[in-house]
Amino acid sequence: MTLQQFIQLADDVEREALAAFDAATTPAAVEEARIAFLGDARGKVKDVQGALRDVPKEDKPAAGKRFNALKETVTQRHQAALEKHGKAEQKSASVDLTMPGRSRWKGAKHPVTLVTEEIEEIFRELGFTVAQGPEAETHWYNFGSLNFPPNHPALDAHDTVFLSDDVVLRTHTSPVQTRTLQKYPPPIRVLIPGNAYRQDPFDPSHAPAFMQIEGLCIDEGISFVDLKATLNRFAQRFFGAGKSRFRPSFFPFTEPSAEMDIECGVCHGSGCSVCKGTGWIEILGSGMVHPKVFEATGVDPERYTGWAFGMGPARVALARYGIPDIRLLYDSDMRFLEQISGGSQ
Repeated sequence: MTLQQFIQLADDVEREALAAFDAATTPAAVEEARIAFLGDARGKVKDVQGALRDVPKEDKPAAGKRFNALKETVTQRHQAALEKHGKAEQKSASVDLTMPGRSRWKGAKHPVTLVTEEIEEIFRELGFTVAQGPEAETHWYNFGSLNFPPNHPALDAHDTVFLSDDVVLRTHTSPVQTRTLQKYPPPIRVLIPGNAYRQDPFDPSHAPAFMQIEGLCIDEGISFVDLKATLNRFAQRFFGAGKSRFRPSFFPFTEPSAEMDIECGVCHGSGCSVCKGTGWIEILGSGMVHPKVFEATGVDPERYTGWAFGMGPARVALARYGIPDIRLLYDSDMRFLEQISGGSQ
């Protein structure tokens, strides 16, 4: 077979193939044309490839170039026909129009956000305003101004995240108490929400980075009775008829100090992993502001008294929504958020 005969054969097959794919208007017709021209067993393009054997050796490079052009042209025309008449109809046929539509997730507030907003609203009704401060604090604001002794365990590197020798990620929102007392004269009633950081283990009831809310009330004649009355009022408003109790405790910046517990909302007092088998969940620490805190901020401790408390909204959310593990609050699982918060937009 001469080179001219081979080129004529390739031209004829190319012309037939293009006409066949142009005429194919259904998936079956496109497939039939593919088999006729590109099939491995009896395709005409395969026959042209076989004819290369009969071309003289000196003409094989030119004949091979023409064959490659033929194969590329026919393959491209097959793909175009498949996109137009094959895949589109196959895709349309795969859609079941009788299936119900899927509901779209519309978004929901995080349980901790819901709890924080509700707590803020309750204390606003009691005359409190919201105050905030920096998350990176000096050693004095985080510890020294709050009457922490130099050998207190909280000052150790295994408990506190140190950014430098004198700067830490605040371990509580209490430094904002100091900043508020420095900036405003009593009477003071502020609620302080914000993030805090401690090197705690990540377990069902602890997290190394967490939200905290503190309250501070300073005025003349404030007593521990006012503290208990306010926090009991909050617990009744927030948790309804749930039980609460106060236990003696110790904090460097309050004296006397107490912790407030509520009945576990998961096991309702019978004991579980969330409440560590006690039937109670600690929601806050509290106490009367220590005179040394007043002295550090220039407030007269002989004239003014006050109380403070600090709580973790995440733990409150566990009790409020019956969540068995605090780590669920950090998973960013939209299904969980929709289940807990979907109805509270």
